[in-house]
Order: sequence, then C-alpha cells, then structure tokens
Amino acid sequence: MTPQGIDETFARLRVKGEKAFIAYIGAGDPDLETTAALAITLEKCGVDLLELGIPFSDPLADGIVNQLSAQRALEAGTTVRGVLQCVRAIRRESSMPIVLYTYMNPLQSFGMAAFHEEAEAAGVDGILILDLPPEEDHGAFRIKRIRLIAPTTPPERIAKITARAEGFIYYVSREGVTGEQATVAASIEEHVEEIRKTTDLPIAVGFGISNPEQAGEVARYADAVVVGSAIVKRIGERGRAPGLLEEVASFVRPLVEAVKAVRGT
Repeated sequence: MTPQGIDETFARLRVKGEKAFIAYIGAGDPDLETTAALAITLEKCGVDLLELGIPFSDPLADGIVNQLSAQRALEAGTTVRGVLQCVRAIRRESSMPIVLYTYMNPLQSFGMAAFHEEAEAAGVDGILILDLPPEEDHGAFRIKRIRLIAPTTPPERIAKITARAEGFIYYVSREGVTGEQATVAASIEEHVEEIRKTTDLPIAVGFGISNPEQAGEVARYADAVVVGSAIVKRIGERGRAPGLLEEVASFVRPLVEAVKAVRGT
C-alpha cells in the first residue's frame, strides 16, 4: 500500500483535533515475520505511526529492555536487508508511516546511499539516527530526518537541531536511556514550549511512558506520544508463544484511547 506520509498523517490528525500515538518495536524480535504481524496489529489498535528499531550490538541510548530486544533479533539472524524486507511485507497491508530507529554502524556497513535507496523503495517514511549529529548529516536523501532533543539541550542548540529536522521532533522526556518509569517528567510542558519557539513541526514525546495515565498526561502538551519499552517488554516476555498479538493489542488499546481522549487545537 502507498504510505500515508508523516506530514500527511499529522495534518489529518490536526484537522480532527487528535494527538498521534507512535509505537516502537524492535525489528526481528522474536523474528521478522512476527514483527510484520505486530505492525499490522498495532495499526488496527489505532497506532498512527510505527517506529521500527534496526537491531545493533551496541545500542548505547537504549535501556535494558530494548538492548535485550536487539540481542534477540540479532541472535534470530536479523539483518538490515531483512528489516527492509519486513517493511515491504508490512507495506502490502498497511499505509501507516514507518520510521526506522537506528545507529550509524549498521547503515555504514550496508552503505549509506544504498541503504537510503532501498529503504525508500521499501516504503520507509523517516529515519532517526541516534548517534548522527545534524551537522554531520550531509546526504541529500528523500527519507525524512527525525531529530532528537533532550532535556539538557540548550536553547541555541535546539534551534540548530530543529532547523535541520523533518517530519517531527522527538523530545526525549528524561535524561539517560530508554525504559519504563513510574512517573512522567514534570518539566515536559516547559521543554515542549521551548522547542515550539523554534519550529512548526509536530513534537513527539517519549522515553518512559508505560500506562494510560502517563500517556494522557503527556498528550496534553505534545502532538504525539511515543511508547516503546513497555510494548517491547511484553514482546520479550511472550516471545513466540501463542497469544502475543492479543496481549500486545490489549496493552496498547488503552494507551491509544488515553491519547485520543486529549483533544488538540
């Protein structure tokens, strides 16, 4: 199916007064066939955009849950080419925008130009490269570049990052690595407003959101809410056992409902 596009998806939601729900899963955990099935399940649950992690052996920005997910995917034989084939499989049934979440090493090993050409052909909409500063991203590629901003990013740096961003801004709501948290950071509203001074792009907030109450609270300030580790944890616990898709769906639906209950402007 033809991708909806990131810009088009946010524009459609804005007209409806809705916030976006973004789900993250690790590609190849427990295997690529299951990843494709999970993607379709997530879309049916109301997920607006999918972040798909390319497994890497040294994921420094990830907490233990996502590290173990990457390890399982690598042990299952997942490769960059396999992830792109998985995107093609998802595209046969889904038009939901797909953003690849990755580090530089797998892309350099594949070849940057070749990767972008094949990713675009597969139906990838955006890419978030965690360890590539915007100043060093010199390629003229058509896939949208999603940029990260952290709580510690100073205002002058925020402006430089947003100037080279596309699609949406991913605001990391906590310092440190990914993972579920008991509460959301109290400074989210302040930091989101600081980012809004520099860009008209939608702002997605993630890192640590793990229940409907937290998702709804973050949706009050953000244009999109990202949930990853909490979903990945359940995938890791269930693995290839029967009932994985149903368990993930039952966990994600209330999160989506909580985000959609917050009306946008």
